[in-house]
Amino acid sequence: MKMFTITVMAVFLLTVSCQSQSKEMKEDKYPISKTKEEWKGKLTPVEFNILREKGTERAFTGEYWNTKDNGSYHCAGCDTKLFSSDTKYESGCGWPSFWEPLAGDKIKIQMDYSHGMVREEVVCANCGGHLGHRFEDGPEPTGQRYCINSGALDFEKEKND
Repeated sequence: MKMFTITVMAVFLLTVSCQSQSKEMKEDKYPISKTKEEWKGKLTPVEFNILREKGTERAFTGEYWNTKDNGSYHCAGCDTKLFSSDTKYESGCGWPSFWEPLAGDKIKIQMDYSHGMVREEVVCANCGGHLGHRFEDGPEPTGQRYCINSGALDFEKEKND
């Protein structure tokens, strides 16, 4: 009985801790801030689900998971330039994967405790839009994999002069 009580208390404390973390993350301030209705008016339903509701697309279905063109990837919510095709690679996971963002100040990493997991969530530092997650199984030189939803991105193809 004592072990059961300890287990229940541990689960309760973990739940309260995770809920506190979620509330803290929602209170972040970003340079671009819109109401839910304004975001719905600006974004497609897929973009809104991913960027504002932290949704995801199914693997191997997004527009950019297999794109090989040279160019830059921008936040679909605010057009901030986030990733370059120079750091995009085929990870086999079914989402666009990058080993490094264009600049560290373009994204924020925050802890994500949803779905019974502990992950590092990647958000746009300009508008707070959910982009995807970062994992420590990427290639050198960083060893990181930024696994990003196509629906959170716009792609600007490099112009040939």
